[in-house]
Amino acid sequence: MTTIATTEEPTAPARRRRRMPLAAAIALVPAAIIVAVVYVGCMIWTVRLSFTSSRLLPNLDFVGFSQYERLLSNTRFLTSVENIVLFGVLFIAACLVFGFLMAVFIDQRIRGEALFRTIFLYPYSMSFIVTGLVWQWVLNPTLGVEDTLHKLGLTFIDVDWAVNRDTVVYALVLAAVWHGAGLVMAILLAGLRGVDADLWKAARVDGIPTWRVYTSIVLPLLGPMIVTAVVLLAISVARLYDLVVAMTGGGPGIASDVPAKFVMDHLFERSNIGLATSAATMMLITVAIVLAPWVYARYVRPQVPR
Repeated sequence: MTTIATTEEPTAPARRRRRMPLAAAIALVPAAIIVAVVYVGCMIWTVRLSFTSSRLLPNLDFVGFSQYERLLSNTRFLTSVENIVLFGVLFIAACLVFGFLMAVFIDQRIRGEALFRTIFLYPYSMSFIVTGLVWQWVLNPTLGVEDTLHKLGLTFIDVDWAVNRDTVVYALVLAAVWHGAGLVMAILLAGLRGVDADLWKAARVDGIPTWRVYTSIVLPLLGPMIVTAVVLLAISVARLYDLVVAMTGGGPGIASDVPAKFVMDHLFERSNIGLATSAATMMLITVAIVLAPWVYARYVRPQVPR
């Protein structure tokens, strides 16, 4: 007996499924062009201008690394780098700590959970401009907390952190943590709700203290969520500008200056495109160095077969 193999004609839905990848690729072409031109193209153009002597208008002369030499000897830029490093370390650490504590608090199935979630997450719904203005008023010695305490007779208390050169960066950290800790809370709360209840039951049976369960079991399980939170917070640190402008204006003097404000001031107010683009390029290189190990471990490193 001879078996005759027949080839069935693919149905219309199957043909449509085969055409979908091509259709999706065509639909993404405009977005890819925009990304290539606006993002990649502008980055290349910025790096190119950092090797020129451009002032008010860009020009294409080549002056080597002279702009970078001027930048690294610029007191204002070095101060802004110190400020952003201090701000970034304190901001990320404080957001992780307070966000985790708030997530643990809400995870106890407390009464009014939805209300507390809304209260904790509400500051993140506001822009950094609004946050900066709010905390500028709160920490204003003539209008805010200090004025209220002095009227109550507590004249020995000074809350002039936003106008004091030695504490202004910490005032920025306070405002930023108030703004961003709720986001960390939401991310980690989602992770806590995914922890298997059997782990808690086993820990209670074994008599393991609650704090030890969180530090030895729960936190390692929350590793991916913590990394996500750190990346989002680091992005906020890298583009820190509007909070500084709204709250302190970079002052007193240059005590709260940050690289992004340095770039914007030299680009639009001081008409020094060459120095501004060299500072922007330094920021780009720093972000790339910080993210490179994570990108390599997450997307590039080959998976070891089991």
